[in-house]
Amino acid sequence: MSFVNICRDNNDPFYRYKMPLIVSKIEGRGNGIRTAIMNTSDVARALSRPPVYIIKFFGFELGAQTSINEADDRYHVNGSHDSPKLQDLLDGFITKFVLCKACKNPETDIIVQKDGTLFRDCKACGKRTSIDLKHKLASYIAKNPPSTAKQGKKKAAATASANTGAADLNEEVNGSGSKSPADHNSDDEFSRFKAEASGINVKDDGDDGWAADLSAEAVKARQKENEQSLNNLKLEDEDSDNSKFEEFGEWVADEDAEHTDVEIYKKAIDLGIAKKHRTVQVLAQTLFTEDIVDEIEEHAGLLKKLVTGEKHQKALLGGIERFVGLTQPELVSKIPKILHALYDEEILEEEIIISWGSKASKKYVDKDISKKVRKAARPFIEWLEQAESESESD
Repeated sequence: MSFVNICRDNNDPFYRYKMPLIVSKIEGRGNGIRTAIMNTSDVARALSRPPVYIIKFFGFELGAQTSINEADDRYHVNGSHDSPKLQDLLDGFITKFVLCKACKNPETDIIVQKDGTLFRDCKACGKRTSIDLKHKLASYIAKNPPSTAKQGKKKAAATASANTGAADLNEEVNGSGSKSPADHNSDDEFSRFKAEASGINVKDDGDDGWAADLSAEAVKARQKENEQSLNNLKLEDEDSDNSKFEEFGEWVADEDAEHTDVEIYKKAIDLGIAKKHRTVQVLAQTLFTEDIVDEIEEHAGLLKKLVTGEKHQKALLGGIERFVGLTQPELVSKIPKILHALYDEEILEEEIIISWGSKASKKYVDKDISKKVRKAARPFIEWLEQAESESESD
């Protein structure tokens, strides 16, 4: 059974969210011809979405009737449609109803509000981004919400490498007697791939200032604590209102508006978050594009105004780490230039950069991505260390 990245535009070898390729089979002929999607349940499990949503989406996009029998796990779309065509359509479903609009991570839940509006609740970045209600599937979801969805609560993440029954499907569709071994991953959403970047000394200190316990048990415990009392809600320090940061991030990232640095700063003041270090983290993830190296100089004045202390510098590095590690993985190789630009503009201090580069952390991204980013940053960090050593010897 072949697997591909859930976000097929992402070619990062460290990308850990996988799904099985669609397997289809043409049945019948003439006016009765129809396409059976043989592994709908496996694909749906990988995306953490009900199988019916995928089939309904295909039906709406193709203008075709669908047949759904969940009891027997049989799903059909009228007409003849090959697997590559359905796979391309699935990419549209993933973009519209799975991937977080902010960080492009597939670890999201669909939240249905009482007024019928839909949101994708992201477990990775914590943002809640809207779903376009103009699509017919949005109306269907509003009337038929996920069975495990509850207002204000997240459901457990499904494994991104679902492949139950894959061998049987290969045999049924291809007529082959050989079976592929099941490659079951742990349900722990923070399971790791083996790191390619093995040259960094990684320490898993429980009380590390750079790391937070992201085990499934710890996440559930924190969620329970948050639900019990707002007085107990602690987001690293005083940043207790997530909605303000979400609003700020979505406002900055709005592609239909071009905000000046003054407008961005004024927006942060209006929201009362101009002095919060999390504001810097959000800004790092939403302000820049693939031209980040040049854009740092352009926005240096704004960054200097917001980055006022050590926590702010660490938050900026965390945001940059998420930006290049998750949103723009093709920019990982440019990390030395990005850090150099921030250092030249006196936004980041060398001690903070060296400390950040000394060990990988899972505070902002998966540990393997963190190691990859820091490995890419080693040339600049070594240059800083050498310059500091020469300065001390003088």
